[in-house]
Amino acid sequence: MANYKEIVTKAVISKGKKLFKSNHEIEVDNPSTVLGCWVINHNFKGSKSGKDISIDGSYDVNIWYSYDNDTKTNVVKQTNEYHEIVHMREVDDVLNEEIIVRSLKQPNCVKVDIENGKIVYSIEKELGIELVGDVKVKVEASEDEDNWDEIVEGNDDNNDIDKVDEEFIEDTI
Repeated sequence: MANYKEIVTKAVISKGKKLFKSNHEIEVDNPSTVLGCWVINHNFKGSKSGKDISIDGSYDVNIWYSYDNDTKTNVVKQTNEYHEIVHMREVDDVLNEEIIVRSLKQPNCVKVDIENGKIVYSIEKELGIELVGDVKVKVEASEDEDNWDEIVEGNDDNNDIDKVDEEFIEDTI
C-alpha cells in the first residue's frame, strides 16, 4: 500500500498581464508646441476585491511646452491617479492569498497634441499580476532506503593528470 504525504507550499496559482490606456488633458495659457513629456514617480498597490484584483496607483506627468508663438517655454505637472479592476482566473482551495503586482511597462506618453488651447495626451502602462497562495501537494513517500555508495580511502582517479607523455607530440608528427 502506498504511503502518501501532504506538503503545504507557496505557489503562483494565477498569473496574467494587462495593457492599460488612458487619455488626459491639461489646460494651459496659449500653448504653441509640445516639446516633451515625461512620466515619473509611478506607485501602485494591488488588493483582492471579491473575485477580482483591484489596483490603485498614481504617477506624475511633466509636459514641457512652448507658448506665445514659440518665444517662451514652461513645464506643467499633473498627478494622475488610477483605479483598475482585473479579473483573474478563479482558483479553489487556496489558503493565505497574496497579491503581487509588477510594472511590466512603466507608464509612458504615447501621444500628445494641442487641441482648443489644451494639451491632450495618452498614457500606456502594462501591469503583471500574480496571485500567490498556500497549496497542498500530495506525494507518494517511499519507505525504501536509497543505496549508499561505498567510499574507499586512497582511491583517487585523478592521479594520472600529473603524468605527461613527452613522446606524444613526436608520435603524431
